[in-house]
Amino acid sequence: MAAIQFEHVVKRFGETMVLPDLDLTIADREFFTFVGPSGCGKSTILNLIAGLEPLSSGNLRLDGGRVNALSPRDRDVAMVFQNYALYPHLTVYENIAFPLRVRKVDRESIAAGVQEVAKLLGLDAFLHRKPRELSGGQRQRVALGRALIRKPKAFLMDEPLSNLDARLRIEMRAELKRIHAEYRITTVYVTHDQEEAMALSDRIAILYQGQIQQVGTPGEIYHRPGNRFVARFVGSPPMDMLDGSLLKEMPAFGPLFGKLPPDEVEFGARPSDVMVNTRQEGPALEVQVQTIEPVGRDTWVDGVWKGIPVKGCLASGAKISAGDKAFFHVLFDRLHPFEKSSGQRLSL
Repeated sequence: MAAIQFEHVVKRFGETMVLPDLDLTIADREFFTFVGPSGCGKSTILNLIAGLEPLSSGNLRLDGGRVNALSPRDRDVAMVFQNYALYPHLTVYENIAFPLRVRKVDRESIAAGVQEVAKLLGLDAFLHRKPRELSGGQRQRVALGRALIRKPKAFLMDEPLSNLDARLRIEMRAELKRIHAEYRITTVYVTHDQEEAMALSDRIAILYQGQIQQVGTPGEIYHRPGNRFVARFVGSPPMDMLDGSLLKEMPAFGPLFGKLPPDEVEFGARPSDVMVNTRQEGPALEVQVQTIEPVGRDTWVDGVWKGIPVKGCLASGAKISAGDKAFFHVLFDRLHPFEKSSGQRLSL
């Protein structure tokens, strides 16, 4: 196990800047996730740790030692890919055993290691099968087993669940959490799925255009997003953004502002914190309803307020249809203030 330190790491591909200045420490035994939209630099970070790509400048340390010049083989990290990368001609047993065979480990130790990992991952009954005879979830378990058997200093996981269906993704999330709790190996995980990141991680870094927007626990990121991008990216459905100058026109929202200049602030409201009803009860936005989205336990209501699209959650027992007028009730203590120009979070 080991801490991973990025010391002002820069990565360019030719004239293209991918990571302008990454300065971050991932703690020993931590499950740390980089999350962000496609093309933000997530996979590049994993490749730098693994030694598959050289740094343009800066330093990378693993377990305190500078590893800039070390080959991938000498870094003692294990990578799990989204496409499993199994050897199709080998059995499950042989795929899991492969890293130890390369290291010339004796046969008895290999057998003991494979049995330990197979039992942990529920693969005992499949050791004689080839990858083509397995389901997607079973193949991903084999890929995890091949990484686990090495007992590396760190796991690197590049969207390992993206090829699984929704049910299997949830099952494998629980599996990854259990494995990390048992082995406590430093894990660096990459995904574009913010829900997956929230469910798995000790800490998360939100990445956009190669720059970290915020680092924190899942609770910190969700409840106190540091800027507009994080606020809109984390949470499903995404936050509504309400213009301060428009809210100021409504007397009920006057207490929100205090020293905040209305023309320079906007407020984020999570749709789950906005209750929609057919009558007004307290501070509310009068909205023209456009669409209704029943999604099981909740029903989302989409509408337009003063030209701004907004979304809220239909109150229990309320009946509403597209084209109706509705009131979107906003809780002041659940609003998130941001400076319009910079997008940075403000203090109320």
